[in-house]
Amino acid sequence: RGTGKTTTARIFAKAMNCAQGPSPIPCNACTACREITAGNSSDVFEIDGASNNSVDQIRELRENVTYMPSALRYKIYIIDEVHMLSTQAFNALLKTLEEPPAHVLFVFATTEFHKIPATILSRCQKHDLRRISMEELSENILRLCGKEGYTLDPAGADVIAAEADGSVRDSLSLLDRVIAASPQGSIQYETVLESLGVVDRQITADIAEAVIQSDGARI
Repeated sequence: RGTGKTTTARIFAKAMNCAQGPSPIPCNACTACREITAGNSSDVFEIDGASNNSVDQIRELRENVTYMPSALRYKIYIIDEVHMLSTQAFNALLKTLEEPPAHVLFVFATTEFHKIPATILSRCQKHDLRRISMEELSENILRLCGKEGYTLDPAGADVIAAEADGSVRDSLSLLDRVIAASPQGSIQYETVLESLGVVDRQITADIAEAVIQSDGARI
């Protein structure tokens, strides 16, 4: 979760429809890129699989894909949480996925890969997104703090990154919580620990060392 599946799908939509492309690096300046970034493109559809999981809704989608794009090069359907579709809805998609119109692309995002029927998987390319490393999360947190006018101890950023457990979205939520407790603009290491309810790792290390040395008084 929170590793950029839907964001990657949007970037892919821009790459395929960019006026300079299809290009691996969209320009972010043309009309297509700007509209997709703003989320108001008439040819890029983001569908929540959890709330659009009935067979009737998928049949309607299947009928709509036959129409040409109104403005862009491709019509792109991004279905988030695709594992939430019903079995009947998946079955309704089969033929379209097997022989999609040349002007249509589907991108499915899910955290529950094992729940997708094999008949669907065999018609798709599969790309696994790994968890983001702690170092990358920490760097991103510090960069965002700098842009927002906050100073943060790198050790504090490491704590937030560790608690995020590889999820960029979780790191942003945790950072919001820490910022809310630091209105003065300077985020102290102790504030991070207190806000997140985390024990200083140094304390854990000191206890472990004292146990190894059989130092009861130090413990």
